[in-house]
Amino acid sequence: METPSDSVSLAEDQPTALTDRLDIQRQAVFVVLTFLGMTSGLLGSWFGAPPTVVWISYTVAYVFGGWYGIKESLAAVREPAVEIDLLMIIAALGALYIGAPFEGAMLLFLFSLSGVLEEYAIGRSRTAIKSLVGMRPESAQVLRDGTETTTPIDDVEVGDVFVVRPGERLPLDGVVASGQSTVDQSSLTGESVPVTKDPGDEVFSGTINETGSLEVRVTREATESAISRLITMVEEAQEKRAPTQQLIDRFEQPYVLGVFAMTAVAIALPIALLNHSFEPTFYRAMTLMVAASPCAVIISTPAAVLSAISAGGRQGVLFKGGEHIETAGNVDAIAFDKTGTLTEGNTRLTDVGARGDALSTDGGAVGSDLHADSALENNSLADDRLLAIAAAVQSRSEHHLGEATVEAAQERSLEVPDASDFEAVVGKGVHATVEGQTIHIGNPRYVETVLGDRQIDGRETGLDAVHDLEENGKTSVLVVSETDEGLRVLGWLAFTDTIRPDATEMIEQLRERGVEQIVMLTGDNVRVAEYIADELGIDEVYAELLPEEKVDHIEALQECHEAVAMVGDGVNDAPALATADISVGMGGAGTDVALETADIVLMSDKLDRLPYAFALSKETRRTLYINFSIAFGAIAIMIVAILTAGIPLPVAVVGHEGSTVLVSLIGLRLLRFDD
Repeated sequence: METPSDSVSLAEDQPTALTDRLDIQRQAVFVVLTFLGMTSGLLGSWFGAPPTVVWISYTVAYVFGGWYGIKESLAAVREPAVEIDLLMIIAALGALYIGAPFEGAMLLFLFSLSGVLEEYAIGRSRTAIKSLVGMRPESAQVLRDGTETTTPIDDVEVGDVFVVRPGERLPLDGVVASGQSTVDQSSLTGESVPVTKDPGDEVFSGTINETGSLEVRVTREATESAISRLITMVEEAQEKRAPTQQLIDRFEQPYVLGVFAMTAVAIALPIALLNHSFEPTFYRAMTLMVAASPCAVIISTPAAVLSAISAGGRQGVLFKGGEHIETAGNVDAIAFDKTGTLTEGNTRLTDVGARGDALSTDGGAVGSDLHADSALENNSLADDRLLAIAAAVQSRSEHHLGEATVEAAQERSLEVPDASDFEAVVGKGVHATVEGQTIHIGNPRYVETVLGDRQIDGRETGLDAVHDLEENGKTSVLVVSETDEGLRVLGWLAFTDTIRPDATEMIEQLRERGVEQIVMLTGDNVRVAEYIADELGIDEVYAELLPEEKVDHIEALQECHEAVAMVGDGVNDAPALATADISVGMGGAGTDVALETADIVLMSDKLDRLPYAFALSKETRRTLYINFSIAFGAIAIMIVAILTAGIPLPVAVVGHEGSTVLVSLIGLRLLRFDD
């Protein structure tokens, strides 16, 4: 039997897809011809038709019923290997040999019928995944010199602007340049409610524009778009077999050889030791061979796992392999990154404090509290100067604090000088050369470890200011200038972030689903981290961590728990994501490194998809247990019945093929899983 466990390319071309459909149709026709030959032979023997007519009918049944089985068996033997198809062919020929052509024809008919039904069941889940390809338009209406031009998406460049009208799918990822609309992102992110899009908002290829016309500036090439990455990841997911599937693959060939050996013993021992006649002994051995064949066992895992991958994809959860679906069902401890994961990641600059006359302006040493109205309203020249210098350094950084600094400077229309020789110290801070001086921007750990014991003018004043801001739950950094005259604190910056509105409920749902311990691992300062953790009810907090220290905490959790998951979105999280038993990346705001490292990707920024992912994993494991119970149970019952009650071959055939179809349909139920 050809098992549908091989990977299928989502990018297959139309001729290949057509060939697959024709092959399934051909198999279905062969099943019909097998049935007609089988019934004609049976009716002919009942009503006294000429033997030639009867044997021609059975020949039709055997040829068309065994066609694909012989084809697969010959292909396997050339490897060399033996598969279940060979068991069925030998059993059918054995029945024919002992004068039971109908039983052999019935076996081939049900065997080929179950194969078609299994292909249909697995095809349903594969088709659901392949439909992602249809979400990607082939062309875009690009604006060139004020005129719309239909352009293949592969020829559209970053920076081009395209037009999308109501009801159309977006062909590429981009940022809204003009217009306002709502966009249905459910096919990509699992969000059930259309999302309002205004100028400056990000939009994704494959999603549907609903109400208004949009002009979108392209930010990623076609091969790098969200839908293209999703398609690639799903292709790779189907290549990675679940641990259970890997075990079954190793188990199949020795099991088949064992069945052959058992059949040979079932023939030889009764004849040699008990003096039984050959024909009934051989008949019972063929029945035993059919009953012991593991078709249902082989098909049970891919039927369930591929269906789960498809169901998760429709809900905005991408499992990057069957192995991750099984492992996620065992998770009992979860570690979260803070910024961009538990918080929204749209960090805002809230305070700018220039120290005294350190910037040689008329401004004082008073910082401006900007949190109340979310805008920079301080008119101090010193604060403006401090912000401009900090923005110059941070313009080279991809860190969320750097982006917030640059954005704040842009909001105030400040003239930002050029920076050079930029360097980042991961988890601590950055420095660069601005107007002939080295500007250091970092947290207290940066000051302690990078600047060390060197004399810094204003060190205590700056650290006290940072401490006071952190007491209010704000992330704060010092800005330090280094010249030939030495180091001096220019001032400090403070930032805040917003807890995701669905984070608290998500934590509660995880506990309901059996997660025993939830911790936060962050590079942010202790006071900010503890503030967020208290709001969410997180068990433990580990703050001011470097990437390698996050790894240490993951390994410590693994010593105490069956499976540990790590949820993160940034470059700093990549080592911890790789270390965890299951890693979850945020697909909306996540960096490319985090997405590549993650085993599970939440294609939207909605944390409520995380409990769904773990619930789907648990249901998949439960389905696998049910399928294995049915498959092995059917084999055991039939073997016992054959050895004790002597059930006939047709009953064994029905039991064998019936259990195979049943486990396929049970696995297919996961396509509709909804937590």
